[in-house]
Amino acid sequence: MNSQKSKGNFLPMLIIGALFFIFGFVTWLNGILIPYFKISCELSDFEATLVAFAFYISYTVMALPASWVLKKTGFHRGMTVGLLVMAIGTLVFVPAALSRAYWMFLSGLFIMGAGLAVLQTAANPYITIIGPRESAARRISIMGICNKLAGAFAPLILAYYILNDGDAFVKSLEGMDSIARAAALDSLAHRVIGPYLVMTSILVFLGIAVRYAPLPDVETEDDSVDSVTDFTNKSSIFQFPQLILGAIALFFYVGVEVIAGDTIIRYGISQGFKIETAKVFTTYTLIAMIVGYLAGILLIPKLISQRTALIASALLGIALSIVVVLASPTYSILALALLGLANALVWPAIWPLAIHDLGKFIKTGSAVLIMAIAGGAILPLLWGRLSDSISPQMAYIILIPSYFIILYYSVSGYKLRNWK
Repeated sequence: MNSQKSKGNFLPMLIIGALFFIFGFVTWLNGILIPYFKISCELSDFEATLVAFAFYISYTVMALPASWVLKKTGFHRGMTVGLLVMAIGTLVFVPAALSRAYWMFLSGLFIMGAGLAVLQTAANPYITIIGPRESAARRISIMGICNKLAGAFAPLILAYYILNDGDAFVKSLEGMDSIARAAALDSLAHRVIGPYLVMTSILVFLGIAVRYAPLPDVETEDDSVDSVTDFTNKSSIFQFPQLILGAIALFFYVGVEVIAGDTIIRYGISQGFKIETAKVFTTYTLIAMIVGYLAGILLIPKLISQRTALIASALLGIALSIVVVLASPTYSILALALLGLANALVWPAIWPLAIHDLGKFIKTGSAVLIMAIAGGAILPLLWGRLSDSISPQMAYIILIPSYFIILYYSVSGYKLRNWK
């Protein structure tokens, strides 16, 4: 019976895996877009990190509306809606590039993030529900590999088209007058048009394909009356400490994950590495995450528990963060890339702990956890401000308390069922 169910879930898993690949490809382009916009739009570090802010803050703005959309459309059709909204966002890059208007680029990123909010709010519970609960963490880890594998390739592919001659281009700007400089920067901005038109076409195609794909319409088993018997005295999502504290932990986790992946190229350049060398740094971070996911699939739960892996991830994050702040540039960047290893198992470990025992509140709870992705908007912005005012390296000091918060949740925060 279980074998038949696994076979029946193979095609849906394959389709959702493709969607997670798209999530990763679009999301981790930000790592190369930050230095690209810094050059083409002549920005400070703080202004450049608005790329991450515009992209991730849309999750907070759109998570609850996304939950409402999914209640109307169901998970299956909701995924199509998310893909088409993302296509609108990538299309906005065309007029943005033609006018070299940074605010328009940010608008496109916000719209893309809004589409991803719908997709993530549908796909994360879907991958949990589509098979046995006890193997949910493994399925989430497999999806994570799809996500980060795409993320490892994405900045390299985009960098080939928009910053392949980055070092020579920046040097050539030094001898130009204002008119020639503006023309060169306009030309640089136009380089994103082709790649983003291709992405628009792919997203539209996938939106149509998913709509007619044989995905089963599943409902959360937790919506049943029996599953909420123990929680009849709870009337608000805020009465579940494991969820609220889990959302806080995820806020800081997403923040440090985005900082490690999206600022490492800019940080490498600031430490004297050539653009040609630094443009691969985000890929190293994501390769480290893939290694972490594979380790999780092999070790959990046979050799270590999911919670033990979460504690180990937090402790490794603290240790590596100290190295990032104090070490020489080469070792600092290496430690920053290795944070991918520390980050890999945090999301798949926190998510099931946070939504456990929510009963009928599981859909709203999922939306609250998606809202926590706003950490990817706020913390990189804080890094950018500290980078401009202190130094890029010392700005990474914000990583240390973030990992301590994750450690607290992994040790005791997840156990709480009532506020005291």
